[in-house]
Order: sequence, then structure tokens, then C-alpha cells
Amino acid sequence: MSKAESGARRLRLTRVRAIVALAVAMPALALPSAAGAITLIGSGSSAAYPYMQELFRGYNQLHHNIQFKYNPDGGNAGVQDVQDGRSEFSINTRPPLPSDGHTTQVKLFLDALCIAVNKDNSISDISLGNLKNIFLGVDTNWSQVPGSNLTTTIDPIGRNSAAGQYTFFQAAVLGGQTQSSNVLQDTSDGLVQIGVEKDGSSIGYVGLAHSGSGVKKLTIGGVACDAAHIRSKTYPLFRYDWGVFPSGHPTVQVLQFFSWVRTSAAAGKILTEAGAVPAFNA
Repeated sequence: MSKAESGARRLRLTRVRAIVALAVAMPALALPSAAGAITLIGSGSSAAYPYMQELFRGYNQLHHNIQFKYNPDGGNAGVQDVQDGRSEFSINTRPPLPSDGHTTQVKLFLDALCIAVNKDNSISDISLGNLKNIFLGVDTNWSQVPGSNLTTTIDPIGRNSAAGQYTFFQAAVLGGQTQSSNVLQDTSDGLVQIGVEKDGSSIGYVGLAHSGSGVKKLTIGGVACDAAHIRSKTYPLFRYDWGVFPSGHPTVQVLQFFSWVRTSAAAGKILTEAGAVPAFNA
């Protein structure tokens, strides 16, 4: 069996295990909460952190004994935390990889990677080709990018390798190549948003939750990074946010929480109000 076939087989098995685990967990949602406070330890995506904060709050209102402690250290770092036993769960913004061994991953809801520029830039739309050239260092001046009124040096802002956001961008936009050395690598989506807001010559990639106030969100090929186009999967950089937990001995309360996030109407309402896009909540 080739390496590629082996990797694909592992991913298929991961999805099967996720479905089985959640199917087992779902009946437990109807059971009374156990006595005593339980704190679930999680980590991972900073892009998804605003949604997760609201979901944690909403779940705690239903299950007062369940609390959450979450470290937004990046999606890739969160998977490593689960593998090493530091976290009971993590949230990631890129699909599973063969290197994510001993974890089970399940789609929770829809999100997207949005492209943001400073409000002083007249550009409103960008192609994936132009975006790739900017972050590979091929195009370094705004005069090379159609639609911009600027002639200054482009200041691209991205994420570091700990972020699932970076891995998604690398695969979806850069064709697997590494972003250029002139890209400022921030440790969170919030920092990218702030950097773009303060630097008139900047461009950055952020999750949907950090694409609003203070920055201008670009369309890609005329398609907006918004809930409607993410739900229809017509926005080119739509993606799922994934829940990650250890395959061997998952925490039951984590499985219950992920099942609630995926399927309950209450979680769907929370996701919508927080700006994410429910995928499975009827």
C-alpha cells in the first residue's frame, strides 16, 4: 500500500470512528447531569475562539456542572496538545492530516478564511492568483494588484505554523508552498485583524469572526465571504471547523458537548448569532 493510500485509509477510519463515537454519546445527552463540577480542558484555534466562547457559555447554562478552560494556541498546536494528553479536546480550522495520529476528528460547523485589507485601500475584490503571488513574495507592491489605489510596498500578515489557519491557507491558496519571508507571522487571528486595521498597506487572512470591524473584507472572484456563500459552499475558501479528541480514551462529556454543538437547535442559534454557519443543526 502506497503512503498516499495509507494516509487516505487512516482518514476514512478517522471519520468512521468519529461517527461511531458521537452516536454512542448522543443518548447520554438526555441523562441528568452528574453531581460535582467538571472542567473540560481544551485548546486550539484562535480563529474559532469567539464562537467557542459563546458555545461554552450556552452549554454551561444547560449543564451548570460543566465548565471549560480553553487555550487558543492554534489549531495545529491544539491537535498536538490532544496527542500529548495536555488537552481533552481541541478545535481546528483545517481538515485532518495523516500526522494527526491517535486523534478522532469530527466536523462541527462551517466557517471560512476571509481576506482583509485596510479601509484606506480601494481594492474590493482579489483573485486567488493575485493572493498567491502576494503571499509568495512575487507581487510586492500594490501597483501590481488590480483594483488598488496604492503604490506602496505590500505588507502581508499571516499566521505562524502552529495555526490550522496557516495550514489551510497553505493548501488552499499557496498550493502547498511556504509563505514568503516578508509575511509577518502572528500568533492569533485577533493580532492579524489589529495589524491590518493599523497598517494602510497591509493584507491578511483571518477567520470569519475576525473579518468585520476595523478592516475591509474582500470578495474573491466576486464572491463574498459571508454566511450565505459559506452555507452554499460557493465562497472559494469556505471550510469546516473540526472538533478533535483522543481516539483511545475520549472524555464522555467532551463527546456530549460536540454532539450538542453539531445537532442541537440551541447550538445552531448560538453559532448563527456569533457569526458562524451551522452545518448540521436542523
